[in-house]
This record gives sequence, C-alpha cells and structure tokens, in this order.
Amino acid sequence: MLVASVLWGTTGTAATFAPGVGPLAIGAVAMGLGGLLQALIAAPRIRREAPALRLRRAVVLLGAVAVGAYPLAFYSSMHLAGVAAGTVVSIGSAPLASAVIERVVDGRRLTRRWTTGAALGLTGTALLCAAEASQAHSGSGGRSVGATVLGVGLGLVAGFTYALYSWAAHRLISGGISSGAAMGVVFGLGGLLLLPVLLVTGAPLLDSWSNAAVGAYMALVPMFVGYVLFGWGLAHVPASTATTLSLLEPAVAAVLAVLVVGERLPSLGWLGIALVVGCLAVLTAPSGGTRGSRRKAATPDPPRPAPDSDPALDADPASEQVSAR
Repeated sequence: MLVASVLWGTTGTAATFAPGVGPLAIGAVAMGLGGLLQALIAAPRIRREAPALRLRRAVVLLGAVAVGAYPLAFYSSMHLAGVAAGTVVSIGSAPLASAVIERVVDGRRLTRRWTTGAALGLTGTALLCAAEASQAHSGSGGRSVGATVLGVGLGLVAGFTYALYSWAAHRLISGGISSGAAMGVVFGLGGLLLLPVLLVTGAPLLDSWSNAAVGAYMALVPMFVGYVLFGWGLAHVPASTATTLSLLEPAVAAVLAVLVVGERLPSLGWLGIALVVGCLAVLTAPSGGTRGSRRKAATPDPPRPAPDSDPALDADPASEQVSAR
C-alpha cells in the first residue's frame, strides 16, 4: 500500500512535463488506459468469477463510476490549486470519506489507533493545504485565490470518489472475489467510461514524444502497477485504513513539487509532512507488546470487531500471518 502511494505521488510532477496536455486528458489517459490494462491482465479471473460479479453488479457499477470521475477531478484540482495542494486535499480528505462510508453502510467501528493516525495525517494535510493557500493569497504561488478555492473543491470531490471506489473494491474482495478480478472489472469499466474523454481531449498527447512518454508512464507505472499493489493491500485491510496509509502520497507529491517542479513550500508545509509521516508510523507499527494490557483495561463485554476489520490494527501480527496464508 505504501509503495503504491509513493508511485501515485509522482503523478503530479510527471504531468508537469507535458504542459500542453490538459488535466482532463492526463486523467483520462492515466486511469483510462491503466484501468483497461488491469482488466486485460485480469480477464481470465474475471471470466471465472463472472457469476459472482454479476450478483454484486451494483457495487461494481458504483465503483466504476467513481473510477471514471476520480481522475478528472483529481488532475483538475492539481492544475488549479498546484501539485502539492491538489494532492493534499484530494488524498487527505479520503480517509474521512472512507470512515463515513464504512460507518453508514457497513456499521464498522474504527479503532483508537486509526483515529489517532487519521488525526495526525489530516492535521498534516491541513497544514500543507494552508501553506499552499497562503502562497496563493500573497501571490507568490502564481495562482489566484479563486482558482485555488475551485481546485480545493474539486479535490474534495476527488477524495470522495477515491474513497468510494476503494470501498467498492474492498467490498467485492471481502465478499469472496479475488483482488485481481475485483480491481480488473471495476477499473476496466471505469476505463471504458473515460475513453470518450480521452478521444475528445487527448490529441495533445500525440504532439510530441515527451507528451506521449508522460501518458505512457502515467498509465503503466502509477496507475497499473500502483493499483495492482493497492488491490493486494485491500485484500488485507479495510478501505478506511488503505486511504489513510495513502496519505503518504501528498507528502511525496509535495517534496517532488519542491525538488523537481520548483514550487515553494513554507515551514508550515514541512511540519505538515512531518505529521503525515507520524500518521504512517502510528498505523504501521506493530502492536503485539501492548495488546494484552489494553484488553485488561477494557470494559466488560466489548463489541466484537466486524468481519472485515483491519487485521493490521486489531489482531496480533503472528496470528494474522497464519490467517492470511
């Protein structure tokens, strides 16, 4: 999951190497071709599991629509608000959206560790966003306040749709569908929805070798390889934890925006990155040593965890390895 987040964090910087290509074309080629490639690779599994997928077609279609909407909102957000701010808002808002979806639809209770990690991560993303907004307000970021506000709004749409297709994929996987078939069918259908957008807006991708190289990189590396890894991760953790771990993406994007693109990041933004790293440390650190003491201090008859609760947070690591095998 963390490797996928690092790959996704390169997309905004990669897009700047094709300045003549609009954000809609970038999103359509990245998620559209990447999704179709996932479906092609997973075609044998999709055929084998077609009856089970048809029984869950409502979840499949919901996930596919979210996949189609996400890149259009995400890359437009980065185009308007900047690589750092657009990524921060889009990914930073996803954990809360995931938590709401899982609470409302699945009735899932979130652990104290997730709450602590999410609080650190969301505070960090808020500081990153505030740092970028202060630059826009002072004029040093080269963007108007109106464009930044619109970019932030589109980032919230991107965060919700990201959480939605993450939940849909996890719902399919936890229902017995293999991660390959679940990700292949959801992203393949989402890719089909993006093809008309690519046909209308994608001509600049063929104007130069650099533009074509950016499109190929986006489709093959962060979208195809990244989402294959994401699918494997969703087989073991719920969507709320997956989207929280992906808070590494805006930190990577912000650092690359400074080092490669030349964007400026105030000290407040660097503090935000530090908090995001702290969030990841909280969520990924093993918890075997303190598990017994926490149970002794618990109130009588605590609620049992949901069947799809996060094994990395709620279970002993050794027992999870056995169950995963």
